Amino acid sequence: MNQDGLSAAVDQTAQQPNPAAMLVVSIIYLGIIALYIVAAWRVYAKAGQPGWAALVPVYNIVVWLRIIQRPAWWTLMMFIPVVNIFFVLIASVDTARAFGKGTGYGLGLFFLNFIFWPMLAFGDAKYVGGTAEAPKAMAMAA
Repeated sequence: MNQDGLSAAVDQTAQQPNPAAMLVVSIIYLGIIALYIVAAWRVYAKAGQPGWAALVPVYNIVVWLRIIQRPAWWTLMMFIPVVNIFFVLIASVDTARAFGKGTGYGLGLFFLNFIFWPMLAFGDAKYVGGTAEAPKAMAMAA
């Protein structure tokens, strides 16, 4: 087989992306992003913070840390590779506790955030306070 025959065979086997499939995937992706934005807005509003803060890069982290009563310097930790994983994990668990949920829910916020943030936003969860007040409020509710 000569060089021209090989390139013709490769051209025939190469598949072009299906524009309709790409459009469907893009619409689903944008829908998930929109759901996450609305969920974050509602969670911030439930905590007594401005919902629009969820849309502003970096400031949304500052407000999130304010909701869970963590120090503002944690914002810097969110930008350090590998270290940020641990800080976001702790912040996710603290977020669950701030809304009267347990550690398992916090792990859900971390690992399956596209499911658990909307559940937190549209569910019956009430803001009970940041890390300092959450255990007291959970104990009083029990």
